[in-house]
Amino acid sequence: MRHRKISSAEADMTPLLDIVFILLIFFVVTATFLKEQAMDMTPPPASGHSAITSPAILVSISPEGLVRVNGALSDIEMVRAKIERELAELPDQSVIVQAASVAKNGLVIRAVDQARSAGVQSIGFMVAEPG
Repeated sequence: MRHRKISSAEADMTPLLDIVFILLIFFVVTATFLKEQAMDMTPPPASGHSAITSPAILVSISPEGLVRVNGALSDIEMVRAKIERELAELPDQSVIVQAASVAKNGLVIRAVDQARSAGVQSIGFMVAEPG
């Protein structure tokens, strides 16, 4: 009877480590590092006087979320059309977004987006006094 010597089976880890390091380098090189930019939504302090010198379109947002364009009640999706109508009469108007201090930021941002999509370049913010 012959005696066979049983050799132990071992896996060579060198190719596996090479693949892991190549994948690590691939993900590090292809990752994009972007600095996120956000709009500062901190409202300015409320003041007793206004320094508006040129005609402006006033978009006001109440604490309840009601949107008005120059005093006329409007849906947020119709703000762009109303601003475009006002700009047809006086093209160089700016837009003032007057929001209550407790108004939702999302509604303010949507109003600004509507004004920008209407072609307005100059957009200002005001905080409505409570009460």
